[in-house]
Amino acid sequence: MTTDRRATRGDRRRDRLATYRRKRDFARTAEPRGGGTPAGGGPAYVVQIHDATRTHFDFRLEVDGVLKSWAVPKGPSTDPRDKRLAVPTEDHPMEYRDFEGVIEAGEYGGGTVIVWDAGGYRNASTDRSGREIPFAEALARGHASFRLVGGKLRGRWSLTRFRSGEPGTEDDSGHAKGEAWLLVRAAEEDVRRARRRGTPDPHLARSTRTGRTLAQVAEAGGPTWHSDR
Repeated sequence: MTTDRRATRGDRRRDRLATYRRKRDFARTAEPRGGGTPAGGGPAYVVQIHDATRTHFDFRLEVDGVLKSWAVPKGPSTDPRDKRLAVPTEDHPMEYRDFEGVIEAGEYGGGTVIVWDAGGYRNASTDRSGREIPFAEALARGHASFRLVGGKLRGRWSLTRFRSGEPGTEDDSGHAKGEAWLLVRAAEEDVRRARRRGTPDPHLARSTRTGRTLAQVAEAGGPTWHSDR
């Protein structure tokens, strides 16, 4: 890849983070500003529990150097019968997959964050003839399938857009106001044989990074950003 092409892709990545940066005062929050080089080893995913105004799960997938993000109010469920609402949020920098701590009250997203699950994923999106569709293209079309590996939420999942939102209200991440998706676990053989499980109580769940609960992270105080990759 030429230097010009690398620079162009970097500019696109920075543009997609414009909404993320505009919503935050980095003099007051320790959340990563972004702009670092994504780690290799294949695309990553992370699920964070965010105890903000309403406690919810943030589901994030690495796509083209940023974390495409959805807020999942009830959290992802391993039961294929559960269709979980996923509301798209702004793209986050790759460094955010390591973020855990307390966002100061009064700041955007103020509250406690823990990393509940993390791993990698493989694209499983295909057209009717079985040809693989690039993952970013599949998301743009409104339906993407993927296989999670290396974490708690293993197996095949899909994200499907069922409401496009208001035309002309798209942010730098490409999402429109009112846009909504569904996050669903595929009904594979291993899921049918296994005990169907929903989502754990977010207030009892523990961080995969530190073993702490939301309450323990909140009690420890100020925001932290651990990047040990």
